[in-house]
Amino acid sequence: MSVLADPRFQRAARTAFWLACLFAIVMALLPRPPQLPTDRLGDKVQHMIAFATLTSLAGLGFARELRWRTAERLSFLGAMVEVAQSFPALHRDCQFTDWVADTVVVVAVTLLLAWLLPAGEAS
Repeated sequence: MSVLADPRFQRAARTAFWLACLFAIVMALLPRPPQLPTDRLGDKVQHMIAFATLTSLAGLGFARELRWRTAERLSFLGAMVEVAQSFPALHRDCQFTDWVADTVVVVAVTLLLAWLLPAGEAS
């Protein structure tokens, strides 16, 4: 059995996914997020790092789910984060281009996972 098919590995990947998802949402909705080493790379790069991580962990942890359904849900999460950032109380900016960056990287990582892990290999 492949390590990717090991239920313990998949459970660990799912746990890491939910922790990373919580972290990304909290950071996106904090009115004044803490300084991170990636700040100098720019907002779009931070979005891309976050959603590449989420997509990778989801692909490994939820291997039995349809990849495109997972991609759709992660893109939707990116859109909902932007909608939430539009609330004035958060003092954040809602930017369509942030959602586009999220979605582009979700699709790219999903395609990469489909190429590296053909259907059935990780499940």
